[in-house]
Amino acid sequence: MEIQVIFYSMYGHIHQMAEAMVQGVQQMEGVRVGLYQVPELIPDEALERVGAKQTRQAFAHVPVAEPSQLSQADAIIFGTPTRFGNMCAQMRNFLDRTGQLWAANALVGKVGSVFVSTGTQHGGQETTITSFHLTLLHHGMIIVGLPYSEKRQMAMDQITGGSPYGATTIAASDGSRQPSPDELDMARFQGLHVAEVTKALLDGGWQSGA
Repeated sequence: MEIQVIFYSMYGHIHQMAEAMVQGVQQMEGVRVGLYQVPELIPDEALERVGAKQTRQAFAHVPVAEPSQLSQADAIIFGTPTRFGNMCAQMRNFLDRTGQLWAANALVGKVGSVFVSTGTQHGGQETTITSFHLTLLHHGMIIVGLPYSEKRQMAMDQITGGSPYGATTIAASDGSRQPSPDELDMARFQGLHVAEVTKALLDGGWQSGA
């Protein structure tokens, strides 16, 4: 069983969540999990002007994903920052390059899941995930979220991300807030949950593309 975690991160918040997703997947034995980032579209000089070039060095070693590799996975977990209530342009561009996979029904029956970050508490976390789901549904994927058996998403004693649609983190408008322990734990829970659902489907004889 193979699971791919594919993300875009500008200031490192989604990268941290992606690593937690990988840790969650790894709690299940016998699963191959790969961590990948989508290509950057912003020139280096522009990244430097907004202070993102240095933060991106922390995950410069993470390989860049190619759309064709998605067909090799049994489940794919996508991570993106929010841009005005939608996924970022880098992730949109990556998904827009999956037309050949769509034409071949290559992702039909595969598990898909999403996690995000926003700058503010009400900055479009849920709309970003649910709008992301539209693309996954066009590919015929089976969507898995973050069930309420993960109780941390119901916390009222602190500001925190998390929703039944997927794990989230709040970065603050200046990017100064880092993912909290609870937010990272929710990402780990989601990673394991995706692995469990995927294994159950495969053990039951499910075949993607059927």
